[in-house]
Amino acid sequence: MRNIVITGVAGLIGSRMADWIAVNHSEYNIIGIDDLSGGYIENVNPNVEFHQVDCKSAELKEIFAKYKPEIVYHFAAYAAEGLSPFIRNFNYQNNLLSTSNIINECIRHGVRRLVFTSSMAVYGNGTPPFDEQDTPAPIDPYGIAKYACEMDIQVAGEQHSLDWCIIRPHNVYGIKQNIWDTYRNVLGIWMTQYLNDEPMSIFGDGEQKRAFSFVDDCLEPLWKAATDERASKKIINLGSSVYHSINEANEILKRVIGNGETIYKEARHEVKNAHPTWQRSVELLDYKDNTSLEEGLTIMWNWAKEQPLRERFRWSEYELENGIYDFWKKPEIVANA
Repeated sequence: MRNIVITGVAGLIGSRMADWIAVNHSEYNIIGIDDLSGGYIENVNPNVEFHQVDCKSAELKEIFAKYKPEIVYHFAAYAAEGLSPFIRNFNYQNNLLSTSNIINECIRHGVRRLVFTSSMAVYGNGTPPFDEQDTPAPIDPYGIAKYACEMDIQVAGEQHSLDWCIIRPHNVYGIKQNIWDTYRNVLGIWMTQYLNDEPMSIFGDGEQKRAFSFVDDCLEPLWKAATDERASKKIINLGSSVYHSINEANEILKRVIGNGETIYKEARHEVKNAHPTWQRSVELLDYKDNTSLEEGLTIMWNWAKEQPLRERFRWSEYELENGIYDFWKKPEIVANA
């Protein structure tokens, strides 16, 4: 049987991609890898042969040697962009070192194509809409790590003939997202805050613009990223062509819920407007913007209401506390401020 490896298979994109492949391409055996640090075993499709493994570990070699996958989707990452300046070591190990390990195994076992999900964070403070031809200029360690991964993958293509497709998704959301992490996934954070009888928090004035992308609209294009010749050795923005301010997104969610309050907190170090061009995803991956933000949030909210009230994740210790925002400070830091 033909094999596909999906890293981050317990997270949003990985789990939904596995669901889609299981339904649409049963000729493939799906090998799922996840260390469950940010995803949940309940998200993993029952047709997936699951391995609880850290991509940095030596066990990765054994998995590739056993299954010799044709296609590898590398979705595993910790995408807390705003937090990354305060967890630099973890950020680089989790994103850059893990990816280098994946690249080694793809080269060693002749993988037909590696699909890597990078990030809008590589663009930094450019002039939106961000285009794939723009020179990346990330402003935080997360974006730096993702850009470094992109460059390493391209070098592997030049030196070792590794075929690849780099996807830059933007603000993907939907069912199976981790809504319990207090540092990432703003739409999920708002849902969890509401379910815990808390106001929804916005950093700064809320006029930051983002293109929120419903995960299910991205799945068939992601398949083509791995299998279509048009996508070979291409960098492609993937996601919605419609952008909203954070304030607008918050109002849409409150309309979906039928209730909710909002509070404003100190501004973070972040890009003000981060919305991309989308033409290349249409031309190369046949992307279709099928789901409006209100429709997608309705689907996600109906799912979120049925989820267990999990404990929300907070870092017990940051690598660096200098300059950390008040809303992320630990109680003892606040007391001594």
